[in-house]
Parts: sequence; C-alpha cells; structure tokens
Amino acid sequence: GHQAIGEAFGGETVSAGEIVHGKTSMISHDGKGVFAGLPEPFEAIRYHSLAISKESFPEDELEVTATSDSGVIMGVRHRRHAIEGVQFHPESILTGEGKHLLKNFLEM
Repeated sequence: GHQAIGEAFGGETVSAGEIVHGKTSMISHDGKGVFAGLPEPFEAIRYHSLAISKESFPEDELEVTATSDSGVIMGVRHRRHAIEGVQFHPESILTGEGKHLLKNFLEM
C-alpha cells in the first residue's frame, strides 16, 4: 500500500539500495497521524527491497512522515486527504509499537 500511494500520486518505486527481509531498523517520524504518541525513534521490522524514490517524490501531494536509520522513506501522508502509508510491518511482533500505530490508523 505504501509504495502504491507513492505511485498513485506521481512518485516512483525503485530499488531501496538494500535488501531488508526480516531485519529491524530504527524509524524516525514526525509524531503526527499514525505516529501520534509513539516514541521517537522506535524499532520496526522490515521486509522489502523496493522503496518510494526520494528523487521523484511528489512533494506537492505527499509528505514524508518517517525514515529509516539509513534514510529510506518509511512513511508518507497525503497533504489534503486522510491517506497514510508505512513501508515497515506494524502487525509484526518485532515492531514493538505496532499495536499503537494500528490503533492510530483505525482512529483516522
């Protein structure tokens, strides 16, 4: 969904430059929307080798809301609509703040 949001609003999905299947990373975020009330940063599990491109990021439509410790886009939010997406897996037990993040999604 995260990559599809990027593509739908004019971005490109590209190689992330690193393959992270079953690896955790520290996620830095803006503390708003689905990230409200979460520690800054927090640890999340990742399973991907693609990411939304920084070079073609549609800044007029979306904003970056989270990044990995290596600078990969981990969260996006639409500037006018209630649309958010995350690159990592909040449903995994290895994402300690996952339940809180999913609760925030449901309360949008």
